[in-house]
Amino acid sequence: MFKFYQSFRYALNGLWLLLSTERNFRIMGVVCVVVNIAGFSLDAFGEHLNRFEWAILWCAMGLVFVSEGLNTALETTIDRLHPDKHQMIGRAKDMAAGATLSASIVAIIVGLYIFAPHVMSILQNYRDWE
Repeated sequence: MFKFYQSFRYALNGLWLLLSTERNFRIMGVVCVVVNIAGFSLDAFGEHLNRFEWAILWCAMGLVFVSEGLNTALETTIDRLHPDKHQMIGRAKDMAAGATLSASIVAIIVGLYIFAPHVMSILQNYRDWE
């Protein structure tokens, strides 16, 4: 049980390091909060996200967080092991950043796919109400 507790502490420390040192991770955290507020705000307009939509949103947001964390860990490790510039190291770091960008683009597409019908319905109801 002690090893599990210790592993959990290391993981929380890693999460704290990401939040306290990585600007992009904090930006993603803010975006995550905005997405949640937007999702809950739909109720005020007679729309709501179902459980499946919430699950997909959380998976998309989680994918971006995990990708950014792995990208940061990879870049930090590479910088420590080989601080000099090298073409192949630059390529590896660019590929990791590209994977994070891909995850972010997928998350945006998922968000639009889930939110767009609800927003369109709200706008249609508003137009019909006038």
